[in-house]
Order: sequence, then structure tokens, then C-alpha cells
Amino acid sequence: MPSPASTTAWQHLLSHREQLGSPDLKDWFLTDPQRASRHSISAAGITLDFSKQPVTQKTMGLLVDLADAMHVPDWANRMFAGEKINFTEQRAVLHTALRNRANRPIVVDGVDVMPDVNRVLQQIGRFTEAVRDGTWRGYTGETITDIVNIGIGGSDLGPVMACAALKPFGHPRLRTHFVSNVDGTHLSETLGLINPARTLFIVCSKTFTTQETLTNAQSARRWLIENLGSDTAVANHFVAVSTNTQAVAAFGIDTQNMFEFWDWVGGRYSLWSAVGLSLALQIGMENFNQMLTGANAMDEHFRTAPMAQNLPVILALLGIWQRNFLHAETHAILPYSQALARFPAYLQQLDMESNGKRIDRDGKVVDYPTAPIIWGEPGTNGQHAFYQLIHQGTSVVPADFICVLQTEYPANDHQAKLLANCLAQTEALLRGKDAAEVEQELRRAGVAPAQIASLAPHRIFPGNRPTNTLFLERLDPQSLGALIAAYEHKVFVQGIIWNINSFDQWGVELGKQLANRILSEFDEGTANAGHDSSTRQAIDRVAGFRKNTKSVA
Repeated sequence: MPSPASTTAWQHLLSHREQLGSPDLKDWFLTDPQRASRHSISAAGITLDFSKQPVTQKTMGLLVDLADAMHVPDWANRMFAGEKINFTEQRAVLHTALRNRANRPIVVDGVDVMPDVNRVLQQIGRFTEAVRDGTWRGYTGETITDIVNIGIGGSDLGPVMACAALKPFGHPRLRTHFVSNVDGTHLSETLGLINPARTLFIVCSKTFTTQETLTNAQSARRWLIENLGSDTAVANHFVAVSTNTQAVAAFGIDTQNMFEFWDWVGGRYSLWSAVGLSLALQIGMENFNQMLTGANAMDEHFRTAPMAQNLPVILALLGIWQRNFLHAETHAILPYSQALARFPAYLQQLDMESNGKRIDRDGKVVDYPTAPIIWGEPGTNGQHAFYQLIHQGTSVVPADFICVLQTEYPANDHQAKLLANCLAQTEALLRGKDAAEVEQELRRAGVAPAQIASLAPHRIFPGNRPTNTLFLERLDPQSLGALIAAYEHKVFVQGIIWNINSFDQWGVELGKQLANRILSEFDEGTANAGHDSSTRQAIDRVAGFRKNTKSVA
């Protein structure tokens, strides 16, 4: 595959960028009353308004040309067909198969994967019903009231985000907790909230060897046995999401209660699989299936719509424009819904672990920027924290505002004020406030002319700050599914355009390898050769502290 920067389409975009100069978006709206409708698109219950981006119809046409030059539709077809596009791990990329509601055959290595997908979905459904209706009971015969998901990365971030987003759809008896950090504080604080006789632990680890997950799981197991008095209690209180039958059985989990997923399910795309068991338990299988349906609706739109009318493609192309041609280094995700508080963190992994790469598919170092830094916080909290930088800082920060029109918790005028703030922020970022407006405002406030001159520069807003606004009528399982799928496909398209593999994560491995080495050196009491002096000094400090602490104890 060619470098995108070598394509004619890329060169045309560079020329176009120079021709545009520094446009005033306010003027574009004045000269084109139809700009908002011309730069909006709807799919699967989501509407994207990108009219406050510094793009023209020509810009979008050239960006579509770039996507065409990098064969985005062909790569999408290959993904949906089950080809092994994750070539560094020789794996298909088939999170879309998990929500293939038409149940069309998808063949990998000569085998249709859909029977296995449906089998596990049915297993999740049966188990979910048993826990929710009280059929499944703990070791002492009590019903389950608390679910603790033990996982990390994709086995944590997706379920955490979705469970928070869909809390109004939860079972009144069940509370869901998540433990990911190997810091003992995380587990200890969670155990302090629950009754062992009424708790179900879900251990999520494909290999059942993930250090953080297994450390937390073993500690939770000891706690359960100490409190219930028998190691046979484990079978009533632990289930596994894994593929390692032997390790699961050795832990004490009945392998009938092991929920399978497959190597073609990447961690950050695994919410749709058995990794979503905690969510299914919380919201019920019918709602879980609705989430799959929403994601599938976005899949079908992405798979069939022309690129110029394709919502995830447009999201991706706007990001390419900002990152590669306008040189934005970060991208803010700003959901005006407290229920989506964990959505920015979820997208951090989805985007940065997928596309935070410096090597292209041909093994060459790229000569263009790839993934931006993703960050954000729900409105209106962010307004009183970091919006100052977005409005008046020296860096332009493109932002996605996510606007949920209907709340599950109507309370007086809260929602109206929330939505007013969301819309006001995008307008303020567009319009800004010039010197004349500021001076007039200060005069009306009775500020003395001498003070106006000194105060005015501090109150000027440059405007022209780019935003997207995504509208959801309601945050329910179906719309959440569509929203997540839209961003999944956005990340995929950007990876194809950047000519990188979005589906491996080798950058995660080196630190893990070194951590295991350092851990053994703690036990030895001293650092071995091969470390830099800073790391050796740090290892010796920790080892010495641990030794002294043990001797005092």
C-alpha cells in the first residue's frame, strides 16, 4: 500500500488547505443559510452536525477522494468478510460478527463463526436469566445482589462505560462493580461494599494469565473462601470469560460456567462478546440484544452507504483533516450526559491503542501524524475545568459534543439547562468575541475608558474553534450501541487511511515484560545488571523498603 502522503489526493488536500487560508466560519454561515443542513447527516438514530468544522463541500470531496485512494471500501468489505486484516497476529477482525443480527454466514478458516456466536449468546441469556430471577444462588443459598467484574483494558473499559451509561435499565436487586487496577486499594474498597454470600465474580481474561486480572481474582477467591469457609464455594460465586479451560478449572470455576470468545475479537472491541456479561446481567438479555441491534444498524449503514453520506466515514475524514492538514494534536470528547462520563476513557483506548502507531503496514516509519490524544469530561463539569484552554488557549482543540435530548431522570429544568449549555458552547467556540464587542460590553457595564483598554485583550475570544455535535434522542441500549459502533468504524477508517494496522497493540507488551523482570528483582533484594542507573536506583529503593517493612512486621 502506498503512503497516504504520496497520493495525488493528499497533495490536492495540501493545496486546498493553502487556498483556504484562515477562513472565518461565521462568514461562511452568513453567506450560506443552508450550511447546517448541508453539513449534517443521520444514521441509525444518530445525527452528526459538522457545519462548525472548517470544511467546504470541496474539502469533503477531496477527503473522500483520499479515502478512495486508500481503498477504504475494499478494506471494509475485507473486514466484514472475515479476512485476516490483522496481519501481525494473523487474525480476522470480526467484532461486527458478534452483532450480525441477520445471521448471515461469516467464514474464517473455512468455518462459519455464527453458530458459535449464537451459542455463546444463548449461554449468556440463560445465565443472565438465572441470576436475575434468583434461580442462581450462592453457596449458602442466598440470591445474588452484587456483580464484580475483574478484568483490565478491553475487559474493563467497555463494560464499565456501558454499565454506567445504561444504569436506568438495570435490575433493582443487582449492583455492578468493576476491579481492574492491580493496586490492592481497588479490590479492597470493592470488597468492603459487598456481602460474600450474595456476590458473583466474573473473571475476564482470554488467556486466564493476565497478571493484573489473575492477581485480583486470586485475592478475591481467598477473601470468599475465608468468609464462607469452604473452597467449594468458588463454583457458586465465580464464572469466567476466557478460552483457557484448563486454567479456569484449576481456579475452581465450573467450566460449564466459562463463557468463550475468540481470537478474532480484539480486547477493545470485545464489549459485544461474553466480555459484556456484566452488562447483560445488569440490563437483561433483551436490552443487551437491543444494544447489538443498534450497533448492527450502524454496521449496515457503514457497510452500504456511499462514503460521502457515511456518518462514521465523515467523522473519520474530519479527524484526518484536523490531524494531518490543520495539525491538531488532541481531540476532546465532551458528552453532555453524566451517564456517558466514562465514554471519553473508553474512546481513549479505542482510538489511541488502535491508531497510536508509527509503523505502517509495510513496516516503514510513517512521515505523517497518526492518532491524536483523546481526552474529555462530561459537560457541564468540563466547562469549569478545561474549557478555558479550548476557548482561549494557544492550541486549537477539535471537539465532539455529544448531546442527549431526553434524560432518564427528568428533574425540573435540569435537562433544559444542560442542553442550553451544550449548544451555547459550540456557538461560543464558533463565534468568539472580538475587541469591539468586548469594549461595548465593558462600556455598558460602566467600566472606565482607561480600564477598558487594559481589560479588553483578556476578554477577547478568537472563535473559529472546530466542533462536531452528535445528537441522540435518548440514551438507551440501541442508541448506545449505534454510538459505539460509529466510533469503532471511524477509528477503522482512519487506520486504513494512515496505512497502519489498527488491531494489534505491541506497544503494551514491553512494559509488561520488564515489570515481570523487576518483580523478581524485588524478591532478590537488588537490581540486576542491564538497567539504567535511574531504574537500578529505584529498584534498590523499593527492594530495601520492602525488606525493612518485612523485618519490622
